[in-house]
Amino acid sequence: MKKLLLLFAAAVMLALPAVAQSAKQKGYVVVTDYVKANGKKDVSDIIQKIIDDNPNRTIYFPDGVYMISKPICTPADPSKSVSLELSNYATIKAMEDWAHDEAMVRLGGKDPFNNIYIPGSNYYLAGGIIDGSGVAKGISIDSGRETVIRNTSIKSVSLGIHVKHGANSGSSDADIHSVNIVGNKSPKSVGVLVEGHDNTFTNMRIAGCHIGFVIRTGANALRNIHPLYTNGNENYESSIGFLDERFDNYYDFCYSDEFATAFQITGGRSLYSNCFAYWYSKRGEKHTAFRTTGTFSADVINLNVGFGEHNATKENRILEVAQFGGHGVFMNLHVGNENLVTTNAHLPYMH
Repeated sequence: MKKLLLLFAAAVMLALPAVAQSAKQKGYVVVTDYVKANGKKDVSDIIQKIIDDNPNRTIYFPDGVYMISKPICTPADPSKSVSLELSNYATIKAMEDWAHDEAMVRLGGKDPFNNIYIPGSNYYLAGGIIDGSGVAKGISIDSGRETVIRNTSIKSVSLGIHVKHGANSGSSDADIHSVNIVGNKSPKSVGVLVEGHDNTFTNMRIAGCHIGFVIRTGANALRNIHPLYTNGNENYESSIGFLDERFDNYYDFCYSDEFATAFQITGGRSLYSNCFAYWYSKRGEKHTAFRTTGTFSADVINLNVGFGEHNATKENRILEVAQFGGHGVFMNLHVGNENLVTTNAHLPYMH
């Protein structure tokens, strides 16, 4: 009997695609053992049960389409947590009648916890495609600490990633990298919303959003982030590449591409190093590299600003301030087509 069982198990493994075999050999729970990835029916309840029944396991999604009608929640409690790993062409897709304000995938969305010392506290979502069908929000980090999102495409969403208020006195300590986001092109669409402190964002591309990045907390690091404005001309004047509503954040090689305002900041102090603000279209009547809602107190080093030759805007500004004063600096500023700059508000801060 034992020999027959072994032969049967070997036959099952041979019948599986090579990638699924590899996932099983690693000990992953393979979702297609429980549902068909054909995009024909709602599988959200089954996926939630798989998560709930397999604590401290990696849940693997082979290529295919997994339709969901409600958010999927992973536990933040280390004794119950799971990681979600999607194959390159595995798509978790919101049904067109989606009626939830919460994101499609809520990491730490149940069993909240605040501990990094218990095994199971580090969990992630990796790979695949999260498709909001033009109506849903993509991924949120609701609880836990040191959550990872990596190598993922988030498409047709009203909000790509939402890092909520962190478990550790406001610190979420998330690590998000190599993620592409395409919004639904609505006037309220946002690529990333950050409400927890102490996060790192690296190597991200954002399109189809009215505002690329919104940060409401401090001690966040952004490196090689590229929001590109691809929406229409309607409401263009209020579009923003990076909207920082606090201070004490670090930006390196961040590139605002075609937004009316590249960087909008408060009067607080943050560091902007090797950043870019470029325009090459005829949208709108004003293009602004830095706008502050208070005094200008940021340190801006090696900023590159380009106002294209075909730019037909009436105003091209390096800096627009709400209040004069502040201790900000522009150091080693490079402006392409400097003759197109229409105001000198930045000159008192040049070093």
